[in-house]
Amino acid sequence: TGALSVLTDKQALREWVDGLGVWGPLAIIFMMITAIVMSPIPSGPIAMVAGAIYGPVWGTAYVVIGAEAGALLAFCIARLFGYEVMQRWSRTRPILNWLGKERSQTGLMLIVFASRLVPFISFDAISYAAGITPLSFWRFLIATLAGVIPTAYLIVKFGEVLITADSRGLTIALVLISGITLLPLLAKRLWARKP
Repeated sequence: TGALSVLTDKQALREWVDGLGVWGPLAIIFMMITAIVMSPIPSGPIAMVAGAIYGPVWGTAYVVIGAEAGALLAFCIARLFGYEVMQRWSRTRPILNWLGKERSQTGLMLIVFASRLVPFISFDAISYAAGITPLSFWRFLIATLAGVIPTAYLIVKFGEVLITADSRGLTIALVLISGITLLPLLAKRLWARKP
């Protein structure tokens, strides 16, 4: 559709948000919420546009507010509709199997936190799947927020340096994104080695 093509076209999205003036931040927040609740709308281009228009500090703030609100809404929707409904959604099935093996609050928090650091793990699917685990609302909120802040900053920064064509900044952003993506994988390997 036309709306989806705008969301996936960074330049068109930037021009549209830029033209909203003072309403731009609210548009970023609303689009982030929509991208998480209504899969498969991608949130990456929205975060990069936020960086290009508002810079790394305010861009990150708007993206984090939207991502956190979207994650909490998805979590509550899943809790409302329950396991049977969520199980029918193919995107949550593999994650349900993964999360279903862990029952402790701390373990579930760590899984949610680690998943937020890995860009290729579906943000929305984790949020929906977590909603039908024993994980408490507040623990989910904290784990998501802790994982979203560094990841959002890096993607927003990446968007800013792409627009400004800052090659040094782009290299640093890519290295940091790679590093933060590898952290949960490294932690998993170290955890598996424990006796």
